[in-house]
Amino acid sequence: MSVSPRALSCVLNAALAVSLIGASVAKAQTATSPPQAATEPPFSLERALALGGAVSPSLEAGAAGVQAATAGRAVASLRPNPEVVVETENVAGSGEYRGFRSAETTAGLALPIELGGKRSARVAVADAQIDRARIGSAIAIADLTLAITQSYNDAVAAERRLTVARDQAQIAAEALRVARTRVAAGAASPIEQQRADVLRINAETAVERATRNAEVARGNLERLVGRPVSGALDSAWFDRIGGYGPTQPIEAEGTLALAAATADARTASAQVQLARAQRIPDVTVSASARRLAATNDVAAVFGVSIPFPVFNNGNAAVAQAQAQQAQADALRRLAILEAERSIASAQAELANAATTARTAGGPALAAATEAARIARIGYAGGKFGQLDLLEAERTLAQTRADATDALAAYHDAEARLARLTAPATLFAELTPTSARPATPGDSR
Repeated sequence: MSVSPRALSCVLNAALAVSLIGASVAKAQTATSPPQAATEPPFSLERALALGGAVSPSLEAGAAGVQAATAGRAVASLRPNPEVVVETENVAGSGEYRGFRSAETTAGLALPIELGGKRSARVAVADAQIDRARIGSAIAIADLTLAITQSYNDAVAAERRLTVARDQAQIAAEALRVARTRVAAGAASPIEQQRADVLRINAETAVERATRNAEVARGNLERLVGRPVSGALDSAWFDRIGGYGPTQPIEAEGTLALAAATADARTASAQVQLARAQRIPDVTVSASARRLAATNDVAAVFGVSIPFPVFNNGNAAVAQAQAQQAQADALRRLAILEAERSIASAQAELANAATTARTAGGPALAAATEAARIARIGYAGGKFGQLDLLEAERTLAQTRADATDALAAYHDAEARLARLTAPATLFAELTPTSARPATPGDSR
């Protein structure tokens, strides 16, 4: 098979143009990328979760809430304190009762006795409040996991966009150089050089915006983990798309949202029992010793005190507790509906994001990259016009941006679904000293 000299020349020119552009892009990436030791591992999401769990005020607040509820149970289990009763009669009167000559002093103890199971009802309320506080602490862990994951995702996506912006700026600079060469050789109009210069300026402006966004995103991540984040982030995690087939319905039973609503309903039910128990009057018994001044003798005095429920018989408190119980039951049913609706929507968003990410980062990106490569070669060889090159470069830049956005949307949907479906049992064994946010996807 023979090859004409003209064809061979076109191939060599095309190869030279590709090599120049590729070398320029590689040089730009090397010059703009932060130096990193080859042995230094990337700052992973797992490390961010571990660091954030150690310094988060939300976890401290959740642990303090559990401690407060536990102390509240100890208070609820205590019996009423006895009372010391001291009375002096027949003093400061007239006649023989003048002064303290006929004083009769009574001293003793009064002991309130709770009836109707008030103490056990208080303990039941306190136990329900402890369970609710533990679920609240687990919710704080799950929310922190979501916040750190989303912040990490934003930081990786922002740095990926910065890389794309730098690549496009280098491509725009190379396109300006080629345009100048063509104009100097009389092969193109000076308008092409001006147009290429405008594109270069816009590309450099985009780099400045992307740099600021990346700095802000990394700074937000540092605030959550409580320390500076140096080195590269885990771009392999960002590029990873898990297999996600047809969505299967996920029940709301066992999730944190439903566990919280159930605990609220259980607390309201215990409050009703406590209100009913408080309708039964308590009895106070007393035993005292009285000194009779006239004979200097001592006699025992016994007493029983029972409140007479005339104005407050406890019916209003029971009605209030029953209304709150009905409200809690209704909110629990609403929580089931909201959880199932949110889970179904999150599943669909995750599946759609996975499809978009695979398409944008696979066939679409490959096609746009090849089209831009051909356009650069053709423009450098005078085969294509500048408008063809600009359209190919614009399509490539948009496709790369879409691929980054699709990956960011996928990981965000994955984190939100993990938060919605996180089972309460996942956090049941965690203690305030060992609590650490769970990695998204562990619960699925």
